[in-house]
Amino acid sequence: MVLRARTDDDLDECERLARTVHRADGYPPRCADDLRRFISAAGALGSWVVESGPAIVGHVALLPTGSPAVMALASAATGRRPDQLCVVARLFVAPSERGKGFGGALLAAAADAGRARGLWPVLDVAAHFGTAIQVYENLGWTAAGRVTVPFPGEEPLEEVVYLGPAPAGGGG
Repeated sequence: MVLRARTDDDLDECERLARTVHRADGYPPRCADDLRRFISAAGALGSWVVESGPAIVGHVALLPTGSPAVMALASAATGRRPDQLCVVARLFVAPSERGKGFGGALLAAAADAGRARGLWPVLDVAAHFGTAIQVYENLGWTAAGRVTVPFPGEEPLEEVVYLGPAPAGGGG
């Protein structure tokens, strides 16, 4: 396994992988019409991929913010202002490569990068993605609660907000 920063040269392969994941799982539940934009995540604090052999088999990004509902719940749960949080997002692993630790490695890389900035990592996941929820809980992330996230012209999305381990100095 090779875990490294994602480059622009990886976008085509990441987009193909995201398409495969979307067909298998319905993830992402929104933005599937423009997966490249979803993956490239403008304003990201960082993005990483994991390779197995010659292929990229997973992806994650670290964002400075999320939806207002997610940030409000995470802020209340941690006792930190939203600008003291970061959001682990765009996490996906090839269906054929799951159960090998790739998702956990990606999650740790993004969370570690956030904590290195003094930020508390959080994430949100659609409530119907039970397998992903189980992974987060198995890796020690704590559910802070549920939110409803509106999407213009679409049904709102019910999400569970998770808190990662606190940065040095704790808080919350």
